Amino acid sequence: MPLARIYLDHAATTPLLPQARDAMADGLARWANPSSPHAEGRAARAALEDARARTAAALGWDGELIFTSGASEALAIALLRAKAADVAVSAIEHDAVRRVAAEPVVPVGGDGIVQALPDAPGALFAIQHANNETGILQPEDRVAGMVRAQGGLWLADCAQTAGKLPLPAGADFIAVSAHKLGGPPGIGALLVRDLATLDAPGGQEKGYRPGTENLPAALGFAAALEARREWLGRAAELREHLEKALTAAGGVVVGAGSPRIPTIGAYRMPGVPAAPQLIRFDLAGIAVSAGSACSSGSVKPSHVLMAMGWPEEEAREVIRVSFGPSTTRAEIYEFIRVWTAMAADAGKRAA
Repeated sequence: MPLARIYLDHAATTPLLPQARDAMADGLARWANPSSPHAEGRAARAALEDARARTAAALGWDGELIFTSGASEALAIALLRAKAADVAVSAIEHDAVRRVAAEPVVPVGGDGIVQALPDAPGALFAIQHANNETGILQPEDRVAGMVRAQGGLWLADCAQTAGKLPLPAGADFIAVSAHKLGGPPGIGALLVRDLATLDAPGGQEKGYRPGTENLPAALGFAAALEARREWLGRAAELREHLEKALTAAGGVVVGAGSPRIPTIGAYRMPGVPAAPQLIRFDLAGIAVSAGSACSSGSVKPSHVLMAMGWPEEEAREVIRVSFGPSTTRAEIYEFIRVWTAMAADAGKRAA
């Protein structure tokens, strides 16, 4: 019997956990505005602050937490309003960062790791925790040390690691997103070490983010974090099995020698561009992607792979596979079967 559709694009978004759905239903029943002064508003405010405290506790964060509409908004708030002399971003940052601040660029080596920072005393350095396309992890102690040596501030995009790995202790600002970890879309948070380093335009969220607070989503975010269980070990085993099979079939693992989060893998199928790969996988009932979901419709090669020194033609042949708590060994076997058949067909055409 064929398997049901196989979802291997958890880095884009992951299914809503039942605990988060139930918490959101409870929040929808608390319909009052948390900023209203009456009894209903005060009750909603109490629920919101409880969700804030639970979210911070689940993340192991003892600083300030500003709810946002997602990681993209959290990144933009820090990039535009941090009290810093300048902004510098790594060459492999998510498009949400690059749209706001693209220069100057912090280069990476062929291993996808930041080696040194540009001379920018007092700057805000945007350097992600784990890359959303390759899963490559930055050495957080070294990054924090380099930033501190310049008297700067570190903005860490932790959309892919929050709720899975400990947050980087040396970061001044951390952007997180609920829908990457089983929470609802449309909510995230900016974690701030010291509010004095961030300008406040006024409004809600202690004056740092105007707009009516999304109480149902905040409750769902907290519930999703509290409901998660340890599963990265299983993800690492599944990915190791997958990568051995793909390598044996002629595939190339991106960043194979670099530290990577177990939930993300990027793979090149020589001679087959990513677009036809995605179509064939989809027709076979398997959902994967080519790079970030925010830019997967682009005809441009991955800026991440180009920054790592990949030739453009090879960069166009890379797809991303990402794992979630529900990913099974049977699903990985099916992916390997389809991959191997596709690679074999490409080999016959090239012969």
